[in-house]
Amino acid sequence: MATALCPGSFDPVTLGHLDIIERTARHFDVVIVAVIRNPQKSKSLFSLEERQQMLKEGTAHLSNIRIEFFKGLLVEFAKDQGADAIVKGLRAVSDFDYELQMAQMNQSLSGIDTFFLATSPQYSFLSSSLVREVARYGGDVSSLVPPVVAARLVQRFKEGPPA
Repeated sequence: MATALCPGSFDPVTLGHLDIIERTARHFDVVIVAVIRNPQKSKSLFSLEERQQMLKEGTAHLSNIRIEFFKGLLVEFAKDQGADAIVKGLRAVSDFDYELQMAQMNQSLSGIDTFFLATSPQYSFLSSSLVREVARYGGDVSSLVPPVVAARLVQRFKEGPPA
């Protein structure tokens, strides 16, 4: 059975993320969505557990998906999970520049290849950071994220972002 790993911070999960996960699920027997804390980003809006739950709800219609989170090197987690490939979505050339270096490093460290999927055009502008910014100022993000995520964003910013 071929297993793919779709890593990301998913803070929050967007329709663009779900598009990549769904498309990956059509080509692999098992897809592990790996929720990671990106040490280069400031404090997360949602906890790892909240992100995991939102992903579970957003992918409930897919039978070959597992949602996991981890610390450490992506390739070590991928090897521990028996992943054959890493799948990343690309929105723009700037994504490719960064992701190509990561893919080459990961392949060098582990022998695991990275497959790139071009983001569907309707999501090419979409990022979690833009969604957070729009939601923070009360903008409507309901066309950018699953309904459960939109509701959680409204609630989170009603309470105020985490300190």
